[in-house]
Amino acid sequence: MTQVDQNDLRAAVGSGLLTEAQAATLLAMAYSRKGARENLAPGDEPFELFKGFNEIFIVIGLVILASGWMAFTAVDLARSIGGYQDKAIYSAIAGAAVLWILSEYFIRRRRMVAPAIALSLLWAGNAGAGFSAAFSQPFMLAQNDYSSLPLPFAMATAAVTLFWLRFRVPFAMALIALGVFVLALLSGSIQAGTPAGVSDLFLLSASGPFAWITLAVGFAVFAVAMAFDLSDPHRVTRRSAQGFWLHVVAAPALVNTIALSLLNAGTSGSNMLLIGVLLVFALIAIIIDRRSFLIAAIGYSVTLAGTVFSGEGTAITILALGMFLVALGAFWSHIRAVLLSLLSGVLPLGRLPPSH
Repeated sequence: MTQVDQNDLRAAVGSGLLTEAQAATLLAMAYSRKGARENLAPGDEPFELFKGFNEIFIVIGLVILASGWMAFTAVDLARSIGGYQDKAIYSAIAGAAVLWILSEYFIRRRRMVAPAIALSLLWAGNAGAGFSAAFSQPFMLAQNDYSSLPLPFAMATAAVTLFWLRFRVPFAMALIALGVFVLALLSGSIQAGTPAGVSDLFLLSASGPFAWITLAVGFAVFAVAMAFDLSDPHRVTRRSAQGFWLHVVAAPALVNTIALSLLNAGTSGSNMLLIGVLLVFALIAIIIDRRSFLIAAIGYSVTLAGTVFSGEGTAITILALGMFLVALGAFWSHIRAVLLSLLSGVLPLGRLPPSH
C-alpha cells in the first residue's frame, strides 16, 4: 500500500487540494494513531493506555496535585465552625475550573492518552463530590435512605457527558455508562431496599430487581458500543476506542448476570449450561472482533466466582475457562476467518472488522 508522507501533504496544499488547516489536522491524526497501531499485528485489537513515560510522569503529578487539593480542602473544612456545605461546593467549582484548563492543554492541545484518562476520573470524582455536597442529605444516608442520591449522581453523569462532548475522551464514555448503571441501581434500591450483597447484583434468583437492572443496562451499553463499532469497522477513529471501553462495561453486566446465576445453582447441568452460554458470548466476541468484551466478562466472572462461590465444580469451571481463553487467543484470527466465511450470507461483513 502506498504511504502518504509530509511531502505529499505539502504538494496537496500547494495544488489547492487541501488547505493548510486540513493538512495539519490529517497529520495530527496520523501521529495520534501511530502510537497505538505501530507494529500492530494484522487482526489484532488496538489498545493504548499511554504513549510514553512522560505521560506516566504527568499522571503522577496530577494524582499528587489532586491529593494535595483534597488534603487542603479537608483541613479547611475541619477548621470551619460552620458552612461546610458551601465550602465543599466552592472547592468543587474551583477544582472543576482547574481540571478544565488542564484538560484543554493535555487533551485538546497535547492529545495525551494517560493524562486524558486521569483527568476524566478526576473530573468525575470532583463532580460527584460537588453535587453530593449540594444535594445529598447525610442524615438520610445514615438511615439507609438513598432517595437523595439519584439527583447528584444524575448531575455528575451529565457533567461527565459534557466533558466527553468537549474532549471526546474514550474512557469518559465508560464513566458515563457506569453512571447510568449506578443511577439504575439506586432507583431499584429506593423501590426495593438495599441489596444484601454484591451477589444480589448478578443473581437472577435473588430477591429484588437488581440483577434484572444489571442485565438491562448491560444490553443497552452493548448496543451503544456496537453502534460505535459498526460506524468504524476498520478502527481508525476514536469511535472504535469508545466502543472498546463500553464493551469493558457491558461484558461483566451481561455475562456475569447469567454466569453467576448458573454457578449459584451448583449442579453439573448448570455448569454445562454455563459453558454453553460462554461459548455463545465467545462467538459474539469473535464475530465483532472484540477480545476486550470476552476477557472483561470472563475475568470478572472468575473473580466473583472465586470470592462468592466455592466448591469443586466451580474450581473445575474456572480451570476450563482458563484453558479455553489460552486456546482461543492462540487461534483467534483463524477461527474468526472461518466463522465469517460461514456467516457471510447473514452478517453485514462490510460493517465488521475485516478478517486477516
